[in-house]
Amino acid sequence: MIETLVVRPILASDYPRWLPLWDGYNAFYGRSGATALAPDITATTWGRFFDAYEPVHALVAEQGGALLGLTHYLLHRSTTAIAPSIYLQDLFTAEDARGKGVGRALIEAVYDRARAAGIPRVYWQTHETNHIAMQLYDQLAEKSGFVVYRHMIE
Repeated sequence: MIETLVVRPILASDYPRWLPLWDGYNAFYGRSGATALAPDITATTWGRFFDAYEPVHALVAEQGGALLGLTHYLLHRSTTAIAPSIYLQDLFTAEDARGKGVGRALIEAVYDRARAAGIPRVYWQTHETNHIAMQLYDQLAEKSGFVVYRHMIE
């Protein structure tokens, strides 16, 4: 019998199973080894999921007791709309679970939370080389046409 994939809010007890996914996500985007996130960033991120005053939320995809994926999203206001938006900041599926609907289930769970809260817009960005993920994204959303610029203040 194949167990059903369940997408649910993260629990404090998930940390040991969440951390390898978080590390895998960061490694995928080149943040590992000498360029790894500082431990205090991971600790602060983790703590925000459980702080009622933070607009940062986390969901995990679980099957058979294993965490197969994660998504982190945040609510924010905009100057171009009255209702808030959801920015889907992080999405990651364990390598051995890719292509099995985990990413789709996580995105759709964020959509469900947006609907339930009356939030009309969910958006995200990905790296231009993330072609496999973009095949899924093209099925679930439309490209905005915007290009992201950034400048780090030192």
